[in-house]
Formats: sequence, C-alpha cells, structure tokens
Amino acid sequence: MPTDVVMPQMGESITEGTLTKWLKKPGDTVARDEPLFEISTDKVDAEIPSPVAGTLGEIKVQEGATVSINTVVCSVEEGGTAAAPSAAPAAKKEDTVTPAAVATAAKDAAATTAATAPAAAGPGTEVLMPQMGESITEGTITKWLKKIGDTVQRDEPIFEISTDKVDAEIPSPVAGTLTAIKVQEGATVTINTVVAVIGGGAAPAAAAPAAAAPTPAATPTPAAAPAPVAASASAGEGLRSSPLVRKIASENNVDLSQVPATGASGRITKQDILGHLEGGAPAAAKPAAPAAAAAPAKPAAPAAPQPQPGELVPMTKMRSIIAKRMVESKATSAHVHTVFKVDMTRIVKLREKEKNKYEQRNGVKLTYMPFITRAAVQALRKHPIVNSTTQGDAILYNKNINIGIAVALEWGLIVPVIKQAEEKSFLGVARSIVDLADRARSKKLAPDDVAGGTFTLTNSGIFGEQFGTPIIAQPQSAILGIGGLNKEAVVLTDKDGQDTIAIRSIQRFTLGFDHRTIDGSDAGKFMSDFKAYLENWNEDIG
Repeated sequence: MPTDVVMPQMGESITEGTLTKWLKKPGDTVARDEPLFEISTDKVDAEIPSPVAGTLGEIKVQEGATVSINTVVCSVEEGGTAAAPSAAPAAKKEDTVTPAAVATAAKDAAATTAATAPAAAGPGTEVLMPQMGESITEGTITKWLKKIGDTVQRDEPIFEISTDKVDAEIPSPVAGTLTAIKVQEGATVTINTVVAVIGGGAAPAAAAPAAAAPTPAATPTPAAAPAPVAASASAGEGLRSSPLVRKIASENNVDLSQVPATGASGRITKQDILGHLEGGAPAAAKPAAPAAAAAPAKPAAPAAPQPQPGELVPMTKMRSIIAKRMVESKATSAHVHTVFKVDMTRIVKLREKEKNKYEQRNGVKLTYMPFITRAAVQALRKHPIVNSTTQGDAILYNKNINIGIAVALEWGLIVPVIKQAEEKSFLGVARSIVDLADRARSKKLAPDDVAGGTFTLTNSGIFGEQFGTPIIAQPQSAILGIGGLNKEAVVLTDKDGQDTIAIRSIQRFTLGFDHRTIDGSDAGKFMSDFKAYLENWNEDIG
C-alpha cells in the first residue's frame, strides 16, 4: 500500500513551501528517514525524510513548484515495488500522512512495540529525536547520559538535546539495555531520526553504526572525526548539498568545491560549511600554470597571515541561536532605551522585616523579583501598548500579560515565561519565578514554558552593573533591564520645600522599547507608573 508524502508545515506561520530538488527518482529504494527532497520556505531550507522504507513511486510535484502545506508531493510503496508513476492510485484524504501524524505514530510505536532493526542488530525499540515544539525541525544531541550496555528504566533520561526553543533531557520510552547509539554528541539531526536502540539481540559492540573496515594504515584513533569526502564527488556529478548550505555559501562568498564534505555520498552538510567558515583547514592551492621559458620570474607572493594564537571553540547550539536572535532583533526593532532611578527603600525594609517569616509560611524565599514583576504587570495593565506585538503594518494588543524572566545558565541564557501573570497574586508570581528558574537550570522546561512571552525582565544587576541596555526579545515590543541595588546619598524634599540629604536604597531600571510602535511619551508614562508602584508599595505579599 502506498504512503503519501506531503509538503510539511515548517513553522506555525508557514502556509506553503517550494520543492527545490528531488534527491531520489521514481523506482529508487529509500530507507525510513532518508532524505527524499529539499524544500525552501520563508523561514527555513530543509531536507525532508521519507516517513517509511520502500520504493519511491509517483512524483506529483516538480522541482521549482510552490505548493501549500499538506499537498501530496509523492508516494512511497512500503516494502515492495512501486507502481508505475502513471498508475499510482489516487490517495484518499484519510490516508494522507502528515509530519505530525508520522511523529505521533513513531513515538507510539516506540513506546508499545519493538521496532524492526537491521538484521545485524536484531529487534529493538528505536529512540527518536523528538519534536520539541510545532516549529522545531531538528535538534542537537549535546550529551549522552548513558553508554552502550547500560541498563535504563522507562522514563529515565538517556540523552540531552538542544533546540532553538529549549534544552531538555530526553527519557527512554521503555525499560531495557541501550544496545546502539546511532547519533554522536554534537550532531544535529531532523526530528524522528533514530538516535538509539533499546533492547535487541545484538551485543553492545555490534550495535554501533556500521562502517567500512579501514585498512591497517588508515585505522583512525577512537577519537578521530569522520574523514572528509571530496566535495566534488565523482566525475560528472554535481556538488551534493542542501539549499541551506548553498544559501550560506552564497551569503559568505564560499566556493563549495573547496569545502570538505563529511555527509553521506559526499554531501556537504550544514556543519561542514559552518566549520569551514569558522576556520577549517584551507583548501589545497591550485597548481600553478608552467611559466613560459622567456617570462621573467614573478615576485614571491606575500606570506599568508599567521593565525591568531588561541583556542578555536565552535559555538554550542544554544549560543549560536542566541547570536542569531540578537542580530535579528537589532535589525528588526528600532531600539530606544530610557533609564529611571527608583527609590527601593520602602521595599528593602519590608523584605528585611518579613523574609524569614515569609519563607517559613510559604516555602519560598522572598526576593526582589516578585515586587518588580508585580509592578511591571500593574504598569502594563495601564499601558497596553508596551505589552503589544507588531504584526506587519498592524499592532496586536495582547489579551494576556505573559512575563518572560531571563535566567542565566552556565551554558547560555533562557527565558521561561509566567503565563497570565495578571491573574496571579504576589505569592503566585513568587512561586512561578522559583519554579521556572529551578527547572531551567535542571533542563526540565517544556517547549510551552518558553513560548508566548509578551514582555521580558532581565536582571543583570546581580552582577554589579548600574544599568544595561538590553535587546528586545522578538516579537515583543519592550524589555525591562534591572540594574544593581545600592545605597546612595539622595536629596529629599519635604512638604514644606526643605531639602535634606539621606541614605536611600536606589535601583536603576532600563526600558528598551521598539520605537516603531511605542513613543517616548508612552515609555515615560509606563516607567513613571512602574516607579510609583514600587516607591509607594502597599500590596499584600501573602
């Protein structure tokens, strides 16, 4: 029975995609998860894998065509010979296999039945790269928590992944023994790729991915990386690379024939070209044409500049994503910053008086963040433009106030979100802050925990700075930077106009806002109300 392969949805806002290249032709045998074709959308270029193993049947969409999501682009005959393209049966609507359905079916199958592995490995349960959000198409394995031969329990974490939304530990779908690791640390693969096998009859040593036996002289050390394959492949064959790789090459003026390829069949992967851009080994110089007998000797070319001494360390997945998002935000929003000085003396005294009883009573420490968050929520209620989102030539006034709290991690930065903060009490906000921060540091956040923010708080003052000028988290319109809390000499004026100097607890707050939608007067009014709420605090803290 043929399985229809559809144009996938590569993000929530994506409605169509362009099929840029077929990697297989009708009649070719394909393995499950083997790339079938390449697509390009306004968000991403990607290779789309086959949902099943079999034979490629009819190709229904030609290269260069743009079609809407869920359009059938080809069919794969499972386990047998495909019908001739002209005789391929029309698919029933209920037979259409969407990427989400494939992912769900794969996960269900892994959890309930032993998947059929290659004959050498025997039956076992395949562990897949999970989809950690609707718009996520790939993930990077950052660390294996188990090694081949280890016993694992159902739901016990076996590896860590990093995506552009979240870092997470991935649990085993079944109890058993880890018999194969198919994707190594640092590798980035598409969702539903088989990364490991639990159980099966193979010995642990036989469960590793098979490789051609090297000659004695070429045997690599255990830590050796895969040997690059010549990028030009065999004579008469074009360079093998994805649209994303070609786009990166075009943007950086890179000749792909000079990029060592480590992918299957000499394919240049994204990691190959990024490694080349980060300072990989230079390509061999082309042989110089023989000089004419009478031609004078040319002066020697200047020596190549010596590389700067130091250690070249590739960015982690999270670091590279943060870098990309920050540059995108600066290029998108018209950033303006305004700094307000707030007298926190009233709150400092309240906290000192109540913190011990508060922790005993509620089980959470009394920090300054709930005070600041509650003041921001109240100011956002009065000035909804600061809680808005720009959508083309329109402004979306968000119904809810979802506060993102930036959490600094040893390996990067993540911003979990307090959903519907306007409905939470002071104690509810305090508990949410502690819960999200703890789960962020232990890699227990779910994709929904970092999605949907409408306004962000970032507290760099804990490191001692007076104030900063933070970058807006897209698609939000504003971000509040929290400076350090210090004692300062301040001039106070009483009701009779008399001035005195007093020692007060002062903190500076910076509002970074998008001037496309928020005027300076809006920002000033927001910050004035935020300041007044903190300086005249009268809310019950619970």
